[in-house]
Amino acid sequence: MPRVIDTSAEEKITLAELAELLETGDFDAADEDNFASWGPQLKKLANNRTFLGDLIIDELKQRCAGQVRDNQYSSQVVLLHGSPGKFIIRANFWPAMKDSVVRHSGSDPFFYNIAHDHNFSFLTVGYLGPGYWSDYYEYDYGAVVGIPGEAVNLRFVEKARLEEGKVMLYRAHKDVHLQLPADAMSVSLNIVESSHAMLFRDQYRFDAENGRVEGIATRTSLDPLLALAAHFGGEEGLDLLDNFARSHPSDRVRWLALRARAAAAPSLDQRIAIYEEGARTDSLLVGAMAKREAEKIEKTRAWLESAPLRAAEEMPA
Repeated sequence: MPRVIDTSAEEKITLAELAELLETGDFDAADEDNFASWGPQLKKLANNRTFLGDLIIDELKQRCAGQVRDNQYSSQVVLLHGSPGKFIIRANFWPAMKDSVVRHSGSDPFFYNIAHDHNFSFLTVGYLGPGYWSDYYEYDYGAVVGIPGEAVNLRFVEKARLEEGKVMLYRAHKDVHLQLPADAMSVSLNIVESSHAMLFRDQYRFDAENGRVEGIATRTSLDPLLALAAHFGGEEGLDLLDNFARSHPSDRVRWLALRARAAAAPSLDQRIAIYEEGARTDSLLVGAMAKREAEKIEKTRAWLESAPLRAAEEMPA
């Protein structure tokens, strides 16, 4: 489960003071002990019981101009401070199931009842309310390829709640939680790792009950760009895709590039040939996904080859 930071800090600091400490200090999100050492400073910000309300009122007076300009998260998150490539400070809202925002819009934005890990580390502290619940697990990221349906050893640790003042460090690619709704509206504060490499690190959704990978939760704008390059980039676009599929440092990007290249192939045989070549790569993820896609096309070949003709015959004259 996340690493609990035992701190009895009673001092109060401002958001600006915490941001300056992080900017000028030795903050290193890649070092677990270093990241954990900042827990007392986050707790000091949480001891400041007025800063968040004051900030939200100021934003509302400006019609949330700062959030509209800088916040790339969903409406669940208030961005408090950003230092590109280093860290983000944010506030997260966790409504109860009875609250109107959940009753009218559903719980999807809050990741409730979805077991997942994170592709970044972050410190969190309960700021207001009873806090959300979680069933906590741990797993070995290095033992997982990332194929949907793949078996994974999720080791249950405990069920716990993020109460006010409790500080925890969620460790990237190690801690998994099945997040459960708060009993009443709650707020947490985070110091979040911010790294360009995060875009290429996988975050998984899990079927905790059956111990399986459900899918990749990471989203990237690279996926549609690869598809556009395949269909409209000409020879240069196809060469770029071939290069990505062979040698990109991210296995997931290699797979996305291969899939885009295959989708643009003019025939089923050429598409299968691309996947069969991908199945022979040194990447376990690319190899397994490519093999699965090639088999899927073979199984549905008759339908794929006849469907356009059938559709044309059924069109009115």
